[in-house]
Amino acid sequence: MKIKKYLPIIGIAIFVYLLFKLNISNIVNEIANADLNFLLIALFFVFIAFFTSTLKWFMIAKKQKIEIPFYEAFKINMMSGFYGFVTPSRIGSIIRVEYLNKFNKNKLGKGISNYVLEKIFDLGSLFFLVLLSSFVLKDVLSITYFHYALAGFFLILIFVFVIRDEERSRNILRFFYLKFLPKKIKETVKEGFYSFYDDMPERKYFVLFSMFNIMNWLVLYSIFFFIALSIGIEISFVYFLLFMPIATFVGQIPITINGLGTREAVMISLFGLLGINTTKIFSMSLINLVINGILPASIGMLLILHNKKDYGKGQRGDTHP
Repeated sequence: MKIKKYLPIIGIAIFVYLLFKLNISNIVNEIANADLNFLLIALFFVFIAFFTSTLKWFMIAKKQKIEIPFYEAFKINMMSGFYGFVTPSRIGSIIRVEYLNKFNKNKLGKGISNYVLEKIFDLGSLFFLVLLSSFVLKDVLSITYFHYALAGFFLILIFVFVIRDEERSRNILRFFYLKFLPKKIKETVKEGFYSFYDDMPERKYFVLFSMFNIMNWLVLYSIFFFIALSIGIEISFVYFLLFMPIATFVGQIPITINGLGTREAVMISLFGLLGINTTKIFSMSLINLVINGILPASIGMLLILHNKKDYGKGQRGDTHP
């Protein structure tokens, strides 16, 4: 349907509407007068976020026996982060699967397994945080957030139950494999299915993987906290732990790019409960967009270009020894 092409524009339209409604000059003034010391601390946490966002799937890769150095994983994370930044729900970060082929003997299924598992723990930990925060805020917020997060959490549990067992997955997917897949790709899909389950991490590691993801969320919310301090929003970090999971949760809806617009609307609503000026809230989000969105994406883009340049040199070298 054509409407799907325009869904990501909704969030951007909300963002632009808020930008002009709040008066651009006031927002620029807030940002220009931000405390540089707190911004530098926020930038430090952005670097920490590079590390934790890599670590949460690198640990899964190690348990899958994917032999990749952390430096290479860090670089891949930055490059795939660029694609994630410019796509709804960060789905573009699935490009990591292709980059991982070099380190897992071209087993496509293993790279897909790594991506799927990381997303399961990423969203599962987010839903868990939303459940906690919406329960604590049940007297001031609609219970809808709690219900949606609970539904999402149970859907993830069901999904894990299905894919965790190879035989169960095979029985469910066999019908689609036999009836709908073109013959020319059946063998590739079959190989991908079996490699998906190669060295699948044991369930005893699932709690550890979840903890790494929660740690990553806490680091990301710390960035918002120090940005807030830089523009004079002086509230407890506890409020960021309560409000930001809900804003992030709404930002996952694929009607925008990187949560743009929808996240800001929810943040204004939630932080507004504390009487915080709307312009300050939007300015906080805009600074975060620059230092924790555009900056990492720009580094990722440069790494992609450098990677393609090195690949091109290698190809020419092979052709002209």
